[in-house]
Amino acid sequence: MAAKETKSTLEFLYDVSRELASALELRTVLQRILFESLKYVGGERASIVVLDDNGKAIESAIVYGRKIHDHTTQQLRETVERGLAGWVVRNRQPAWVPDTSRDERWLRRPDDAIDQSGAKAALCVPLMAHERLVGVLTLVHPEPGAYNKEHFSLMQAIADLSGIAVMNARLYAESQRQARVMTALAASAGAINASLRMEDVLQRILNETIQALQVETVALALVEANWDLVFHAATGEHNEGIVGKRIQAGQGIAGYVAHEGEGVVIPVVSDDKRFVRGEHFANLDVRAMAVAPIHAQGRVIGILQAINPISGVFDPDALLVLTGIGNLAGSTIQHAQLFERLQAAHKRYRELFDDSVDPILVTSWDGKIHETNRQAAVITEYTSRQLQGMTIDQLHEVTRGDKMVSKEKLKNGKIISYEAVLKSKSGKKIPIQVNVRKVVFEEAESLQWLMRDIRERKDLDSLREDLTSMIYHDLRSPLANIVSSLDILSTMFPGPENETIQSVTTIARRSTDRIQRLVSSLLDINRLEAGQTIVSQQAVTPAVLAEDAMDAVHPMVESRHQRLISDLSGDLPPIWVDVDMIRRVLINLMENASKFTGPEGKIELGGRQEGDWVQLWVQDNGSGIPFTEQEHIFEKFTRLQGLNNSSGLGVGLAFCRLAVNGHGGKIWVESEVGKGSKFILTLPVAKE
Repeated sequence: MAAKETKSTLEFLYDVSRELASALELRTVLQRILFESLKYVGGERASIVVLDDNGKAIESAIVYGRKIHDHTTQQLRETVERGLAGWVVRNRQPAWVPDTSRDERWLRRPDDAIDQSGAKAALCVPLMAHERLVGVLTLVHPEPGAYNKEHFSLMQAIADLSGIAVMNARLYAESQRQARVMTALAASAGAINASLRMEDVLQRILNETIQALQVETVALALVEANWDLVFHAATGEHNEGIVGKRIQAGQGIAGYVAHEGEGVVIPVVSDDKRFVRGEHFANLDVRAMAVAPIHAQGRVIGILQAINPISGVFDPDALLVLTGIGNLAGSTIQHAQLFERLQAAHKRYRELFDDSVDPILVTSWDGKIHETNRQAAVITEYTSRQLQGMTIDQLHEVTRGDKMVSKEKLKNGKIISYEAVLKSKSGKKIPIQVNVRKVVFEEAESLQWLMRDIRERKDLDSLREDLTSMIYHDLRSPLANIVSSLDILSTMFPGPENETIQSVTTIARRSTDRIQRLVSSLLDINRLEAGQTIVSQQAVTPAVLAEDAMDAVHPMVESRHQRLISDLSGDLPPIWVDVDMIRRVLINLMENASKFTGPEGKIELGGRQEGDWVQLWVQDNGSGIPFTEQEHIFEKFTRLQGLNNSSGLGVGLAFCRLAVNGHGGKIWVESEVGKGSKFILTLPVAKE
């Protein structure tokens, strides 16, 4: 008898093991466990709940008679929480209940009433695998006391065999799920990143989402600056009216996801308090919803919303897939936005480049022309294609400025300017002002050459030079006659009794001196610009030279109630200069200081020796010169308006620079608006 029972037990164990080992799909394994339990132990119905590592029900199945019931996880979850299965899970011990009406562990349902199914018998055992609880199995018989000790032992044997089978099936299901998720995400990544056009990107995101989740409708909204959500794209059934819809910051389920940065799945949206009227879409009945944030660089830039799964319920992996697509979409959307901005900037640049009134060329560092605008083709008379086969040196010849364009200065971000002559295809020579700077063209460092046509300026300069020459030649002789006449008058009316006449002649003589200085300065400018050297140099003490210059400007300074102070030390060495020319330089600087200094102001003339040079300066406490103008004031015909809108030809400082440079020295200004100016010049020490 014992041998027969052992054989029967072995056949039972072999049969159950074979049934469970021949399947890997979790649903199939659960169904076979239930059918084998009913077959060998007996009962009216059987149920099984699969638990994750946290004890949460993730899958279940119920067999009633020979019929399998689906979608029972929520129903059995209550049993695991409060019923007999829950007790087994918490205590990890099997339970044998001869009469359910007398056991408090049994979760009573309406059908347990006496007038319906009434009391029952139940067996409930934990499913263990490697000391881990993976599920709980329950059998129910309609008759109390139907199960005995043998049934209980069989139930435990089935549980021992089922634990490993359930664990393997769960792991297989998880691997399959992960494979599906990874496949879906990989396919989505390839499709989403196939374009950088925003319209294409958004549509591809929607297409991949609707295909991966099998839902009726998918919509995508982006976060505005005020954190409102605005829908930019939608696809699927009844998507009309979604695009352009706005949801205020933090409102509804979508606003909640955008604010919290975490996705949600809402099986029944009408039961969720976060769902608001603003999330209703025209012609679309929103029943279930999954929403995931779209992240980019650590912040939420939008949300991806899947509406109404076709099967009626969302797959357990829905949120994982949706979140994954949202993460992929974030960087792609940001790249598309950057690409759109880059395209817009490129378009604006091309418009500015092509529509510029000045010729512009882009070359390599060795001068080969890569790109030109329309005006370059117009002024050079070459086509753009012809220009792109030339070098910059073939187009122009430097006349003034740097003869060699310094690559080192350009690499450091400096702009080099000079004057040149542009040679057109027909042989015309056009004077131009050239500005060269470093730019990035087609992802490579290049040089941009902006060429400004200065023919009108050159014509104006020519007219000014002609006018200067005319003033000099036409004034020189009459002016000499006036000086001679004033000298004669002074000798004709000597003595105190002719004081009035002497005063008038003194004023006239000072005025003619100023005119003579101006004429001489104009002549010197022409000579120095023509490259003539200074030949009439002699040794002179700076103090003597300064005293003579101060005498010339003293009446002007006195009339303006200003103070003129000399701080020149007597031990300064003699300087080797054209005395008249440098005297006029100092007079110009002191007259300018007086013009731009208010009444009661102070003008100081100072100096010191620095090696083989003597440094002289004229300093005032007047209105000062803006930094942007300090380099231009030494250019010819450039004027600054003084306190009294002082007028002039604008040649004084140009003459000063040419005269000082002609002596081998330098001249510059140090000034701050409202705090006065200091003009400094260096002159060579006379050699013994």
